[in-house]
Amino acid sequence: MSVVSDSRGRKKDAAQPGEPAGHPSATDEGTAPSRVASGAEAEPTQDVASGAGEATAPPQAAPAAPPEPAAAAKPTPAPAAPTAAELQDRWLRAEADLRNLRRRAALEREEARRSAEDGVLLELISMLDDLDRALESARESGAPDSWTAGVRLTADRVRERLSRYGVATLDPKGAPFDPRFHEALLEIDAPEGVSPGAVVQVAHLGYARGERALRPARVVVARAPAAGGA
Repeated sequence: MSVVSDSRGRKKDAAQPGEPAGHPSATDEGTAPSRVASGAEAEPTQDVASGAGEATAPPQAAPAAPPEPAAAAKPTPAPAAPTAAELQDRWLRAEADLRNLRRRAALEREEARRSAEDGVLLELISMLDDLDRALESARESGAPDSWTAGVRLTADRVRERLSRYGVATLDPKGAPFDPRFHEALLEIDAPEGVSPGAVVQVAHLGYARGERALRPARVVVARAPAAGGA
């Protein structure tokens, strides 16, 4: 490498052929010191305290007294046998309970049978009402006698069947009003010659079986005229 002086007298290094301009001539190398830290670990110490204790022996218990012999159990006396009068009283009570049970069962069976029969009889009564209405309509419309006679014969057969089962027709016109067999639809002033409380008109026939009404008769009842009325 050659040294060249410029116009101001400063020296300048001339680059050698094949060497790039501005290439540094020297490199600085530096080393960084390293520090090594070392320390000693201290092991903890533990004090162990030991001591010896003196064991005391438990006091000895006094010997138990021997058990006393158990007293002999007294035999339980046998119950006294029932007397003949007591046995007879028990038998009579059981027999009375059995009779009452049989009587209640018979009444329940009879009530169930009668209720079933009443249902069938009410169906026949409803059929008879239809036949009676058909006869009334036939008479009003002038139907042939042959047709009317056939319907009347059928209605009579139904009434005969009802009578076999003890069913009676209730037509209480003129009779005193009876709430067991009659159903009041209307109450009017008593006409002349009719006592108050009597049935003036029957709107619908009733039917009874014995002392029970299968269907009460629907009626119009007379009442006493009001005081001062015309």
